[in-house]
Amino acid sequence: MKIELLKLAHARSGDKGDTANVGVIALKDEFYPLLVREITAEKVKAHFGEMVKGEVERFELPNLKALNFLLHESLGGGGTLSLMTDAQGKTFSTALLRMKIEIADEDAKILGLL
Repeated sequence: MKIELLKLAHARSGDKGDTANVGVIALKDEFYPLLVREITAEKVKAHFGEMVKGEVERFELPNLKALNFLLHESLGGGGTLSLMTDAQGKTFSTALLRMKIEIADEDAKILGLL
């Protein structure tokens, strides 16, 4: 089955110059291994498409049950240079939570998602 990340995590985002910074935090500890397995830098880059012109880096924070992503060259030059509506990257977290991931029905049952 496919589910949106919104069912597994919450997120925050902001800017570091021309790089959007997105933290994804598991809603339950048992969801974290699924996030690690399914939310790769490559999938995040594909999800955002042309919005992210540079590389996507992923950092694991197991003590927080979280992942942090840096989306390079995604803010049109950054807050003081960009003409983008969201030059500080505040909506990137909501956009990432709309990403759908594939999970087995068995995993969904174990995690209480079915």
